[in-house]
Amino acid sequence: MAEILEGRQVLHDEYTVRGHGGDGIVVSVFRSPDHPGSRPAIVYAHSGGLMFGDRFNALAMNLDWVEQLGAVLVCPEYRLAPEFQDPYAREDLYATLVWSVANAGDLSIDPRRVMVAGASAGGGLAAGAALAARDRSGPALCGQLLVYPMLDDRGRTPSTGQFDGVGVWDRISNETGWAAVLGDRYGGDDVSPYIAPARATDLTGLPPAFIDVGSAEIFRDEAIDYATAIWRAGGDAELHVWTGGFHAFDIFAPHTALAQGMMRARFDWVANRLSD
Repeated sequence: MAEILEGRQVLHDEYTVRGHGGDGIVVSVFRSPDHPGSRPAIVYAHSGGLMFGDRFNALAMNLDWVEQLGAVLVCPEYRLAPEFQDPYAREDLYATLVWSVANAGDLSIDPRRVMVAGASAGGGLAAGAALAARDRSGPALCGQLLVYPMLDDRGRTPSTGQFDGVGVWDRISNETGWAAVLGDRYGGDDVSPYIAPARATDLTGLPPAFIDVGSAEIFRDEAIDYATAIWRAGGDAELHVWTGGFHAFDIFAPHTALAQGMMRARFDWVANRLSD
């Protein structure tokens, strides 16, 4: 953390929030001292296949939202499988979202400009949180940022079979993650769309979505399918499929022209959604 925050104009606070079942989870909040007043917020779920990672994944990149846009970045330490199976991760994230809006005054958050975001497994959790917020009459969201999201436990898309034994996250990795979080329910009928959003049959009434994914990765087709389903439901989705991009290439190869383009497009969309 010290290395990530060194030289940045960022304030960092830690909170304990009631997650699923009322248990306490740690939530990190990052704010800019140079942007006073009520600010937009991004509630961010980290990557890690629902099994690993922590709330500081991709933080160095995401702090650009704080410094340049003045956004409040809220990062929960949602609980991981297999020790904590569904619904822990998704309900920890949703509880963080509700807490952020309920404490908007203390956190300097503008409740009219709150977005959910996440990468990979976190992208799936963010999509699930948007569905839950709609269904539960929860916080009104201004957007959902879904970065190469993990959306479907059923593994039925062509890209799932194409990336088998190759890449940083392949078919076996994916099956392992889903089995860890779902247990005996994995692949069956009793799986909530809040953890596997591709299972949702109603995508009306959702906030605008930004979905990006590489063309050379397992999540390519389910990301495309999810954007298409949003459009068919009359919703707003911006989809980017980055030719030649592998899973999380913005993290593993940030110096490349492709990754730079991906991050610029993503940043511009966030800036637009969070603008006054």
